[in-house]
Amino acid sequence: MHLPPLYRIHQRFDVTSLDNVAQSVRDEFAKLDPTDKIRPGQTVAVGVGSRGTHDLKILVATVVECLRAMQLEPYIIPAMGSHGGATGEGQAQMLAELGIDEESVKAPIVSTMGTVALGCVESGAEVFFAKDALAADHIVVINRVKPHTAFRAEVESGLCKILAVGCGRQKGASNMHKYDLAKTIVPAAKLIIEKASVLCGLAVTENASGGTHSVKLVRPKEFPEIDREFLKTAWKLLPKLPVDDLDVLLVDEMGKNVSGAGMDPNVIGFWRREGGERKPDYRILVVLDLTAQSHGNATGIGMADLTTRRMVDQIDFHATYMNAFTSGVLRSVRIPITLENDKAALETALNRSPDPLGIRLVRIVNTGSLETFWATEAVLPELQDQENITVDETPLELIFSDEGRLLSMEN
Repeated sequence: MHLPPLYRIHQRFDVTSLDNVAQSVRDEFAKLDPTDKIRPGQTVAVGVGSRGTHDLKILVATVVECLRAMQLEPYIIPAMGSHGGATGEGQAQMLAELGIDEESVKAPIVSTMGTVALGCVESGAEVFFAKDALAADHIVVINRVKPHTAFRAEVESGLCKILAVGCGRQKGASNMHKYDLAKTIVPAAKLIIEKASVLCGLAVTENASGGTHSVKLVRPKEFPEIDREFLKTAWKLLPKLPVDDLDVLLVDEMGKNVSGAGMDPNVIGFWRREGGERKPDYRILVVLDLTAQSHGNATGIGMADLTTRRMVDQIDFHATYMNAFTSGVLRSVRIPITLENDKAALETALNRSPDPLGIRLVRIVNTGSLETFWATEAVLPELQDQENITVDETPLELIFSDEGRLLSMEN
């Protein structure tokens, strides 16, 4: 098959970021006056999630530094629900690969899966919380605020969610997902704040290129308010493709470090995960590979139409299924049609069109990297007049290795 040439497209996003992330965190702690709650020598459990936050190591290390300056004794706990295969060892390993270990952040890592039931909220959801967090005198959480991949509400992913879901470990996260998260996360977080000694939380937003846009240290009673405020900012910063209608979206890689859903439904179309209006409408989605950082967790592969043998062979079905059982989105782990290699997958997608050379196709590295992408000629007219778009009109060929693997176009 003769493949259509692609053209490099560059998007300009708002990439405003903090000049000095560590100093910004220190400045936030300088505003905190917790003298009514703390005493020297008290312990603090610092909850850290598995989401791919760009400056996570700096954020965690600086929070530990600031807590030690207050004469407190911090230790790190994973706050990531069922990730890492829902084991303490797996979650500690995930933190280590994000750069969070005892040496790098100067604090011990305590990783178990034990939980304590704290009570029920109005929806009927029983709220569970990490036992090793409750063992501390105080609790601090760090989380990026962003649009969720499975529901819409005034509060989505942020400080309330890491308390109610992340710190609930597998048992708590699974139970939360049985109910309407949009209505349950905030009441559950408020119950935790009432029952546990939550000292503060560090909310973070990121720009489209992954840089830290803003940080804010807040007292627990302010968690819902800051989540709402930062979510509005996060929506404005969220990178998307500037085209809503495609025959084929070709995704080089997916993974848990890219999005909790593997591929962000806010980019590829929310309907692919939860149903609803097909906007954007990318009719065939091809995903070629799984990131190494996913450790075989292929949650989200069910949103693709076509994939490769290489992708499927990497799947850790225990970790993947555990994630699906916890979230309740079973369709997210269905295996799409599996082709022998990248070339076969792409040719299968192109064969669905009566005019492969005139096909509307976009290639992206992953849903978290959208500053540069590649598009066929049929897509160019609607991109060329957009102020924030630069089109390189040099045609580029899709090139495969002898084994049928699609080579990178980034160089």
